[in-house]
Amino acid sequence: MGHKGTNPTKTGATQGYHPKDYSFPKDNKEQFEIAVGAILTQNTAWTNVELALKNLYKAQLLNSPQRLLSSPIESLKELVKPAGYFNQKTKYLREMANFFIDLSNIPTRNELLNLKGVGNETADTILLYAFKQPSFIIDTYTKRFLEYHGLIESGSKYMDIQKLFQSNLSKEWKIYQEYHALIVEHGKSCFSKKPYLDNIIKL
Repeated sequence: MGHKGTNPTKTGATQGYHPKDYSFPKDNKEQFEIAVGAILTQNTAWTNVELALKNLYKAQLLNSPQRLLSSPIESLKELVKPAGYFNQKTKYLREMANFFIDLSNIPTRNELLNLKGVGNETADTILLYAFKQPSFIIDTYTKRFLEYHGLIESGSKYMDIQKLFQSNLSKEWKIYQEYHALIVEHGKSCFSKKPYLDNIIKL
């Protein structure tokens, strides 16, 4: 929780976009924190996720997966409540914590996808930001950006969109992090509300 950026985002920085700063995460604890954030950010705004992360931080449950698992389930639900869907997310967090306890190497994408509550976007977020693996994240802002500029059709599949990026960018995790973070920042300004064109003209 000590990493500060310029604006809250749902990227690997828990408190914002961090231009060309790739020092995070520094250790296993921060890797686990990113994984927790990736679970909590599902279907909610990052500002709500930060409230839940602050609750977990104050309760010292981000120190290790063992600490999170030591918390009574009902108490954990209350702590993550600001992020919404707290019953589901509590189960997902406990599964992720158990996974991290047994983790000895960089996880594969399939291993992450086999965890309850982990889909493509969550898996790629963990791989890119927690483990610095070149796995491009396709989120809502990315889809809106590409659709608006006619680069993809509405309803395009996640893996097809990811292939578009990964076929045209160098497979370097730093480039992927920066590119994705810039799209998120741009999306917050231009593609957060319809009509998108009006938002762009105001810039």
